[in-house]
Formats: sequence, structure tokens, C-alpha cells
Amino acid sequence: MKLPPLRAVQSFEAVARFNSFSKAADALNVTQSAVSHQVKLLEEYLGENLFYRQGRLLSLTPVGERYFEEVSNALINISNASQQIREGESGKVRLALYSSLAVKWLIPRLDNLRQQHPEIDLTLNMVADEPQCSDQVADCFITVNPPKRNFVSQFLYKEQLYPVCSHKIWQQIQDKPLPDALWEHPLLSVQSVYPDKQLGQDWLEWSKKGGFELPSNVRINHFSHMLLAAEAARYDQGITLLNHYFMTDQDRLDHFVRIPMHDLFTGDSFYFVYKKARASQSEIITLGRWLQQQCYD
Repeated sequence: MKLPPLRAVQSFEAVARFNSFSKAADALNVTQSAVSHQVKLLEEYLGENLFYRQGRLLSLTPVGERYFEEVSNALINISNASQQIREGESGKVRLALYSSLAVKWLIPRLDNLRQQHPEIDLTLNMVADEPQCSDQVADCFITVNPPKRNFVSQFLYKEQLYPVCSHKIWQQIQDKPLPDALWEHPLLSVQSVYPDKQLGQDWLEWSKKGGFELPSNVRINHFSHMLLAAEAARYDQGITLLNHYFMTDQDRLDHFVRIPMHDLFTGDSFYFVYKKARASQSEIITLGRWLQQQCYD
């Protein structure tokens, strides 16, 4: 593919559009002589005159008219394609986030988003692991590992875990001394909370913060994901550690009881992330503000 000098094409298009070298120069933020030089360069490349010049009068030649029609559409297409990559399609926003956060926290709140901001057409991309911050994946992201360069990161919340159980298990332990009553039931541990540590690390860290040791004979059932541990706890299979943003109001009412003991900060903080190139996209800015509001409600 052999292309003409693109700066010269851009200069020609501006002159033809404004029918003026001086106005084209102002629009391109260059000197009039620079525009004139670029147009002459393009005419030499094409081997055709693109303008009739009669004193101060300027008009396109038949070749110039045909060329302007073709290249102006091409430049518009290039501009639109570049803007869509940089800023996304107007109104449409793709958000990538962890599956557990989407299912238990965001999706129950989407009706509120639609009511407050009907202009946002949100598509969710749920991922099991850390989302790749790429335009091929989404326009914006919720992650615990925001990129350090060329991205805007907005803090959402710190992950804090606390013990929960079903109503049935709570009836069995509520009148017994804590934490000893917990050890009578299986502890449901989530490997993804501390992926690089030993199995059961979440309960070890929680016990350590409480100033007591986890009994060596306590039964621990291991799960790869918090969703699985939560479902097991809901069906009376043991006690697990969940974070506040993992339970809906309905879950708290119907399925879970928060055991009145201390929290555990895991060390992870969640961020809303998007490219700096998209900082002018109003839908992303609005979505970020809405997400922060939901974290503090």
C-alpha cells in the first residue's frame, strides 16, 4: 500500500473545506506558508493541479473536487475510528470486573444506575482472575492491581472480611462463647483471598488478628472462589469469611448472619480504572462517580 504524504493530504482537505489557505492554517495551527508548501507537495506527488488560483480567488479543479470528496470521507473515517478506540462509542461503556463482585454487588444495583443515568449503555465483562486492562477487553475496569502508567485509578474500597454463617448455625452458636463456638463447625476457606499462601491462610490471618490461635484439629473445607464458599455457608455447611460488598441486602436478611467478631483487612483495595485517553468520555466519568457513591451508601 503506497500512501501520499498524509500531512499534505490533511492540509489540502482543510484548504478545500474552508476555501482559504489562511483559514486552513488557523485550523491546523500552522503558518499559511506551511499549508501552501504541503499543498504544492501533494500536487507534485499526484502530478495534477488541485486548485485554480486567480489572484485572491481560489477554486478546486475537477481533479481537486474529485480528490477532495474521496479524501475528506477517508479522513472522517480515520478520525471516527481513532476516537472510538480512544473514547469508545458514545453512550456505550464496557466494564470488566471480577465475577463475584459483579454477581453479588453490581448487578443488584444496575436498576439504580439505569434510573439515575439512562444515557449509559453498560455492558459487563465478568472475569475470574485479574482483568487485562486493554481496549480489547473493556473500556474501564474494576481491579485490585491498577496499571501504574497511562491510566486513571479511582479508589473504591478496601476489602475487609468478617465471619458469617447461616441462620441455622447461628442458632447453634449464638449462646456459646466465641471464638470457641466457631471451631465446632467446619470453616470454609477461600484460596483466592491469599492465592500465594498456604491453604486456610484467610482463617489463620483472621485468628491472628483476634489474638488467638486457630486450633490444629479444626475442620477446614477449601474453595477456589468466594462464590462457592458463600453458597456452602448458605446451605449450612460451615462458617466462612465474606466482605461487605459480597452480600446483597436480601442475603443478609434471608441467608446470612454476621457473627459479631472482628474484621480482617486482606491488604487488597479495589479501584475503578480507565485509560487517560478516555478521561473526556462523560459516560465513564459518570460511571466512576456512581460506583464510588455505591461504595459509601
